[in-house]
Amino acid sequence: MSTNKKNKFTEGKLINSLLSLALPIIFANILQSAYQLIDTFWLGRIGADAVAAVSLSFPLLFLVLSIGAGLTLAGTVMVARYQGAGNQKMVDFSSSQSVFLIFLTSIVLAIVSYFAAGPLMKVIGAGPDIIEDSTTYFEVSSLGFVFLFIFFIFQSLMRGIGNVMLPVYIVLCTVILNAVLDPLFIYGYGPIKGYGVAGAAVASVITQAVAATIGLVILFRGKHGIKISLSSMYFNMENLKRTFNLGLPASIEQSTRALGMTFMMVIVTSFGSDIVAAYGIGARMLSFIVVPALGLGIATTSLVGQNIGALKIKRAEKVARLSAKLAFFGFTGLGLIMFLVAEPLTAFFIPNDLQVIKDGALFIKIMSISFGFLGLQQVMNGTFNGAGFTKASMFISIMSLWLVRFPLAYVLANTLGYGPEGIWWSFPISNFIAGIIAFIYFKTGYWKKRLIRDRSFLTSQQ
Repeated sequence: MSTNKKNKFTEGKLINSLLSLALPIIFANILQSAYQLIDTFWLGRIGADAVAAVSLSFPLLFLVLSIGAGLTLAGTVMVARYQGAGNQKMVDFSSSQSVFLIFLTSIVLAIVSYFAAGPLMKVIGAGPDIIEDSTTYFEVSSLGFVFLFIFFIFQSLMRGIGNVMLPVYIVLCTVILNAVLDPLFIYGYGPIKGYGVAGAAVASVITQAVAATIGLVILFRGKHGIKISLSSMYFNMENLKRTFNLGLPASIEQSTRALGMTFMMVIVTSFGSDIVAAYGIGARMLSFIVVPALGLGIATTSLVGQNIGALKIKRAEKVARLSAKLAFFGFTGLGLIMFLVAEPLTAFFIPNDLQVIKDGALFIKIMSISFGFLGLQQVMNGTFNGAGFTKASMFISIMSLWLVRFPLAYVLANTLGYGPEGIWWSFPISNFIAGIIAFIYFKTGYWKKRLIRDRSFLTSQQ
């Protein structure tokens, strides 16, 4: 990457640097969430049980993906720092190592997930009306983990060096392809057999394979800022240790988040398939906020990492403050909009079930009041990750989900008798607490003190 490109993120106006990274990342993340939304749209035409089957699988899919997601975050952090330090040799080597580790991890997770699909669905309480569809959907989806992980690490590496537009183009093309393949494999056409719920997973796996192939070709050719090589794909213990020091806390953070979603689903399933469907719709609407919030957090991680690599600590802190303001006020505004259109949004996905529409809309309205704090937490996590302090994000997420949201949901829904509405209220309460704690921790400045001992690897050689 040219010096001018690098200076774009370590010099000049902060708002320009942040938005030039954040907007494409947010757009790409929204496009990726469209996979689930497209699935939900077409499956909703089959009925609430079809939506419930996929909704039941989603937390488990997220759990498996989150185990390897920390490694992709480690790739972003290391590549961003080496890029900021102008060390192209280590950018390429670190990228090769990341692709190698993600590939091996994805194979193991795909095999384990496929054979564990049935027992996992029983554990989280799948009813007899949806267990077959939910199991099949999870089995087919697990076959695509290798492709999905490869594209994830491609995106992470590109974002680390600031090349954020290239993944957007690829995701846009694959989402369009998925929109075409979804009804084809769900309902069938001509010689192509319809697979129902499983057809949505088949369409996703095909598009994921296309995206992964394109990503690998780009990385091996090396014309877009990173060039990986097979000769650099081996077990390098120094790089492996560094990756796990950064990536393991991030994996634990996202895994505990996914486990929290899974345990939440256990509570939700006790109220029947209609509530599961309402929860699934609400969760997908929540993803429309979480996805851009994560995008802003990832952009913050990359920008903080590059400025730390360039030894511009004060500029990194200014990035964090600006991101925090954008997140809090921006997502508060989005929450207000979603509050006002909650019912039409729910009806769009399940048009013929009035009770599901009512329950799903209530869930969305209750959640929407805390979206500003959710965004604040994500950019604070992005700051800590960019500084290499991934343990902070891990602790905050564990606290939010396991000490607040899950216990509160159970107590409100069952002990105090509020039912599903008690589950809905656990979301804004936990978002508020996590956002405040993350911001207070940022203000202590401890994350900056850690940077002195972390700078040494910036000039390390292969």
